[in-house]
Formats: sequence, C-alpha cells, structure tokens
Amino acid sequence: MRDWAPALVAEAIGTFLFFFIAAGAALVVTGDPAATLLVVALAHGVVLAVLVSSLGAVSGAHFNPAVTLGLWVAGKIDATKGLAYVVAQLVGGAAAGFALAWCFTDVGPAVPALGEGVDVVTGIALEAVMTVVLLLAVFGTAVDTRGPKIGGLAIGLAVAADILFGGTLTGAAMNPARWFGPAVAAGAFDNWYVWWIGPFLGAVVVALLYRYFFAPPDTA
Repeated sequence: MRDWAPALVAEAIGTFLFFFIAAGAALVVTGDPAATLLVVALAHGVVLAVLVSSLGAVSGAHFNPAVTLGLWVAGKIDATKGLAYVVAQLVGGAAAGFALAWCFTDVGPAVPALGEGVDVVTGIALEAVMTVVLLLAVFGTAVDTRGPKIGGLAIGLAVAADILFGGTLTGAAMNPARWFGPAVAAGAFDNWYVWWIGPFLGAVVVALLYRYFFAPPDTA
C-alpha cells in the first residue's frame, strides 16, 4: 500500500483539480445556453487533457471510477489497487464539490441531471454510450501499446465531444465521481444510479472488447 501512495495522491489531487475547474465552469458561465455548453465542454476537455498528460506517469491518470473499472476488467489493474483508486477519486471529487460550495455557495447547477423528457433508462443508455467513446480514447491512446501516444489530447477531446452532445441530456458525466462530488456538496441525489450504472456499463463493454477482440494476438 505504501508503494501506491504517490499514485493515490495523484488520483485524489488530479480528480480534485479536474472537477474544480470543469464543474466550476458550469457555475461561472451564465447566459446563452449554447455558449455555456461550449464553454463547459472546453473546460472539461482542456483541463482533463492537461492533467492526464501531467499525472499519467504517476498513476495512469484515471480520475474516474469507470476508467478504473474498465482497466480492472481488462486485467490492467488488480482489484485491491483499483478499489483504492476509486476511494481516492471519490475523496478528490467530494473535496472539489465542497471547495466549489465554499466559493460559490450553490453548486446545484454543477450536479449532472436528466434533461427535460429524458427518463432514467434513456439516461443510463446515453451515459453508457458516451462512456464508450471516452474509454475507447483511453484504451486506444493510453493503454494499447500500438496506439499513438498523444498525451491526454484524445481523452480530453472525447470528453468535450460527449458534453457537446449530451450535456443538456444527462450532464454528460461519464464518471461517477464527477456526479458524486457536487451531488454530495449540494445534497442532490435524484436518480443517482444513472451516473453509476451508465458509465460502468460503457466501461465494461470497451474493456471486454479490448481484452478479447482488440488486443494484439500475443496478449489476447
């Protein structure tokens, strides 16, 4: 466990910084909904790209329980270390939520929520599909040795693209910790399982594809 300390600290700090900047953008920007969505998408994508590139060598820069689950299913991390990662991510997310509450008082707008006309089943499906896009970027550019090593660029772009599509539908969290942090600070837990089940389903789909179909022949 002591050997994991740098990685766990990196996961907690990276998750905190990711959500403080990204979720904070939803609290800072007001006005035209389309412009707000664009700014929030860019804030998420850019800060994630920076943090993945900066901390990837320390912990792998998961910052997301769904990413950690996917890597466990694919055999890239053991269960005990994966669970420790998830705890660190949730701690970092909650710290970001309370820090934002201290700065802005009301963090409700930063909590992912289902849009008008979007039911729970649809929300889960949307979160799953968007998480597939994110996990494909993670596996394809950060895990697969054959892929281009382009830092966090592709991962950040995947998150930004998903938010542009699904931000008004589900909040496009793709990340249980992204929901958890501001939700705990705001005390807003409506339909909480959407942002756990959806991302986990998407992560498992991609992990199984990479483990049994996309892996190089000598590692499958």
